[in-house]
Amino acid sequence: MADLTGQVVAAFSRRFIVATADGLLPCQVKGRHLRVVCGDQVEIQRDGDNGVIKSVLPRTSLLYRSDAFKTKAIAANVTQLAVVVAPRPSFSMELVQRCILAAEDQDIPSLLILNKTDLPETPRALERLQLLTRIGYPQVSLSALNDIAPLLPALHGHTTLLIGQSGMGKSTLINGLFPDADVLTADYSEALDSGRHTTTHTRLHRLDADTAIVDSPGLQEFALQHLDANALAHAFVEFRPFLGQCRFRDCIHETEPGCRLQ
Repeated sequence: MADLTGQVVAAFSRRFIVATADGLLPCQVKGRHLRVVCGDQVEIQRDGDNGVIKSVLPRTSLLYRSDAFKTKAIAANVTQLAVVVAPRPSFSMELVQRCILAAEDQDIPSLLILNKTDLPETPRALERLQLLTRIGYPQVSLSALNDIAPLLPALHGHTTLLIGQSGMGKSTLINGLFPDADVLTADYSEALDSGRHTTTHTRLHRLDADTAIVDSPGLQEFALQHLDANALAHAFVEFRPFLGQCRFRDCIHETEPGCRLQ
């Protein structure tokens, strides 16, 4: 048995694919308390055609989502969040904002991708996105069915977490960037004996040595229960000039007199 290091490129519950210098290796986790997510750099012990993840190396970032019941880590070591929206079906601005707030909490910059710009509802979608572009969030517009080239400069040099509601065309975008993505998913499924359900889990695709995309399942909700009031206030970039200026140091920015954020 030999010790190796590598990066988790696919996460399927408690089973993982790790990219090592020797190639892709199906792995499981040693112990029940070690939390591993896609994008992690890990130390593994190889045993034949499989491996055991023994430890996770220090992360530069860790993105979470949560609801009222649990918090779930989505991806580690990403340097950019890209939220995919489309003119049709209509996207939830609240969900987009929540994704961006989670990224801001980890000091990760966000990018807006407006897909399906060949649809007639595009002007209305652009108008809605001005709420975010006016305060500095960059946006790329494209039709993934026709041409993904406009997106490439914004991705270069980053490990980007691609996230969005179901129906926004994220899968089309991934297939445009990585024509063999479906074949790779089938290979992962065979390696882990996981069947078709692997398509609902998180995968890392590499464009080049400096650029990677983490593809996450489509969302319909994105809660922020893991952020307290102060962390949430700091995550709003438009609030930051006023932070620390409330009358009371323990202000939670709800009904307190002298709150600068109300």
